Amino acid sequence: MEQAIAGDHMRIGFIGAGKVGFTLGKYLEQKLNKEEIQKNLPETVTVSGYYSRQVESAKEAAAFTNTEAFDDLKKIVCASDVLMLTVPDGRIEAVWDSIKAFDIKGKLICHCSGAMTSNIFSGVTEAGAFGYSIHPMYAISSTTKSYREMQKCFFTVEGAEEWGNKLCRFIRLLGNDCVLLSTENKTKYHAAAVFASNLVNGLYGSAVSLLEDCGFEEKQAEQALVPLFMGNASHIAEDGPVTGLTGPIERNDTTTVKKHLNVLDANEKHIYISVSGAVLALAEQKYPDRDYSEMKKILSGQE
Repeated sequence: MEQAIAGDHMRIGFIGAGKVGFTLGKYLEQKLNKEEIQKNLPETVTVSGYYSRQVESAKEAAAFTNTEAFDDLKKIVCASDVLMLTVPDGRIEAVWDSIKAFDIKGKLICHCSGAMTSNIFSGVTEAGAFGYSIHPMYAISSTTKSYREMQKCFFTVEGAEEWGNKLCRFIRLLGNDCVLLSTENKTKYHAAAVFASNLVNGLYGSAVSLLEDCGFEEKQAEQALVPLFMGNASHIAEDGPVTGLTGPIERNDTTTVKKHLNVLDANEKHIYISVSGAVLALAEQKYPDRDYSEMKKILSGQE
């Protein structure tokens, strides 16, 4: 990755020592210690270390990543060419306001929020710096273990093309795929991630509740659904949502769908119909010659 400032050494510093900071720092530190990675880079890239309002957190992160802990914000800004703001979304703007009081000319300022854009860095151009969002499309759940799973993680970079393309190339050199997003598409991208992750939690929770209505204990219900859920997720991951599609809508089984709608309460029926509309669109892609007109009427409440 070409450097934003003069020199032959790019230093990446983390402001914020939570799960995301720990994970990305450890992943980078391990990757950048591999000779085959460094030899493909235009200059040496290292992790400079961590700063956190909680000094002990910065020390723990630094020890975990074999880097340095900084006890002063200005020090890590001076010691880093790329600053990763791995703080909660609600803290990004405040941290940025503190950073831009220093000399940041030529530096890359990045946050890792999935929902927010680089526009949060107001005045970054006037400061002679470059603002980006870099988002790992993965649910980072552990401070000390999630780094092991990052190799399969897809990344997105949002911001101006000049450095955005260079950041994407750097991420690809680490072995991860990456796409440069336009600022106007960032929110839609994040909604897509929510569809594939958090909303699935809601559907799964609804399935557990329905089984409890049938007499299952909560743990029994969760255990009963695991093989079904994991098997379906595996098919989707391997074959895609169209090829991996099964179930009564895919089969055009209108009788079964009617029976389902008859036993669900109003809220459950609303969820069933809403999601079934998306399933029906996939079914029509899978079987373009199949007549789903009656199914459409059932889901629209016309029958």
